[in-house]
Amino acid sequence: MTRLHAWLLSGINDRSLQHAGPGAKPAADRRHPWWKVMCLTGVDYFSSLGYQPGIAALAAGLLSPVATVVLVLVTLLGALPVYRRVAAESPHGEGSIAMLVRLLPFWQGKLFVLVLLGFAATDFVITMTLSAADATAHLDENPYWPAALRDHEVPVTLVLLGLLGAVFLVGFTEAIGIAVAIVGAYLTLNVIVVVDGLWLIATHPSTFTGWTTALTAQHGNPLLVVAIAFIVFPKLALGLSGFETGVAVMPHLRGDPADSEDHPTGRIRDTRKLLTTAALIMSGFLLTSSVVTTVLIPAPEFAPGGKANGRALAYLAHEQLGPVFGTAYDLSTIAILWFAGASAMAGLLNLVPRYLPRYGMAPQWAGAVRPLVLVFFAVAVLITVAFDADVNAQGSAYATGVLVLMTSAAVAAALSARRHHEHRKFTAFAVIAAVLTYTTIANIAERPDGVKIAGCFIAGIVLVSVLSRIGRSFELRVTDLQFDATAHTFIQDCARRTIRLVAKEPAHRSIVDYQDKTRQVRADNDLPDDADVIFVEVAITDASDFASAVVVRGEVMHGRYRVLILENPAVASAIAALLLGIQDRTGRRPHIYFEWTEGNPAANFLRFLIFGQGEIAPVTREVLRRHQPDRNHRPHVHVG
Repeated sequence: MTRLHAWLLSGINDRSLQHAGPGAKPAADRRHPWWKVMCLTGVDYFSSLGYQPGIAALAAGLLSPVATVVLVLVTLLGALPVYRRVAAESPHGEGSIAMLVRLLPFWQGKLFVLVLLGFAATDFVITMTLSAADATAHLDENPYWPAALRDHEVPVTLVLLGLLGAVFLVGFTEAIGIAVAIVGAYLTLNVIVVVDGLWLIATHPSTFTGWTTALTAQHGNPLLVVAIAFIVFPKLALGLSGFETGVAVMPHLRGDPADSEDHPTGRIRDTRKLLTTAALIMSGFLLTSSVVTTVLIPAPEFAPGGKANGRALAYLAHEQLGPVFGTAYDLSTIAILWFAGASAMAGLLNLVPRYLPRYGMAPQWAGAVRPLVLVFFAVAVLITVAFDADVNAQGSAYATGVLVLMTSAAVAAALSARRHHEHRKFTAFAVIAAVLTYTTIANIAERPDGVKIAGCFIAGIVLVSVLSRIGRSFELRVTDLQFDATAHTFIQDCARRTIRLVAKEPAHRSIVDYQDKTRQVRADNDLPDDADVIFVEVAITDASDFASAVVVRGEVMHGRYRVLILENPAVASAIAALLLGIQDRTGRRPHIYFEWTEGNPAANFLRFLIFGQGEIAPVTREVLRRHQPDRNHRPHVHVG
């Protein structure tokens, strides 16, 4: 058990070495040209070609090509400009969430992050389960797939997910090289399928006129066709995936030699190239694939149980180019769909720890990769079983996660433009945000399963975060402790005798306040009149933050009272760190004097959890006890 425990938690102090997925910070010599990194994004983005044309045809019917035009316009005129802005505002892979967090302080900002993380988790987890389910569908329809394994979608999908989890448990070290090979092969085969389909339509005009005739018969008014296409468009929102991942992989871009972490100009430029190229490639495939699949595939084949259900281009590959080519296409599709899950898993392993640990909202084991892999794998298994490995059934949840993240990105871009007084850009981004908001609401209204699943993710993340914050509230929440010259002089002067510190509220700093506090401490603790004391005042910063560095400043008040001034999210943790720092520097055990806080102890503890203050004395003592179990080497805590 000890060996297993050590294996699971290995690398807990340096997660960045565990994998090279989106959001990691590779060494400079392991960064790559933008077109290679685009392939890492592409295993998520381009893989949606495996199911998008079939889902679009099922949702929009004969209107699929027209609705796809709307999708492409939203992609190129909406999502692309938004994420080009996000790349410039968060060049270290934080994404749009970080842009919005900066606008919301205190607990409302943290709660907002948890909600967005819930939708992000929905996006990434459903990417894994939906992609694996679609890979299973391609296997199931392949003529060379053993008959004994057909119609066993759930077990096969779970095996694919298990293989994905095993990759990360062993160690996911280099994704980009594999992604380049997979994306290159997949796009090449798709070009062959699409060009063959377009050639078939060009040489058999009756196929195209048959589609236009049927479309005119159903919808005679062209304006009505466009209006219906806009209404149906939200059902095609799966084709908007991949932009958030495109920003998350920014740390992998090589950029320019002159780039620095503060000014990564080349990285931002190359990320914009990546996003633009990927969007143009995908837009071309979305348009052409919607045409060839809608025109050439009989409508009943798109329905559940049909041969083109969830695999429209694969259907054409087999029907038009034969089983050998079709099998090659299936293998490339299965590879990219499976590896899309790998990209999503890597995104989760970077996104969740990017925020929760520094908020104190994740257990200690969340600092290691392998336990998180097991958690995400377990969730993926539950979703696969719950949806019976059905691609169409999971589409709503996937689209909901994607659309909420894209809407939040558009809002963040609009607010950023407004903050920089860019009025035209603000108007443009506000319009994009409105379009994406409509799309999100329409998608949720049409298929509420997505928001229900996201709600479950949000509830789970909030619950774990609250329990983790409570469980870790007694940790020493100071990342670094520095003394300025005056504070250092105070400490060294007192080190020649008993070091006595008095905790005092920073709000009242008149000479009378210091006189009264001195008399009270001496009376409560029977200190002699000549006992030398130093006051300690801790100012609360943002109590919703978990930890921060502390600079101890020394100040002489009213010509006679020495004061050590600190700033931290939690008073008790700051005082405990100060005591331990003094003990380390002087070799003497300092004494700290408190007075009991009036009021209900339970209410005071809640004040400590939420506002960083409350019942300071017992919490300080508990922080010290956990950090130094030996009471003979622990600073003294007195309460009067």
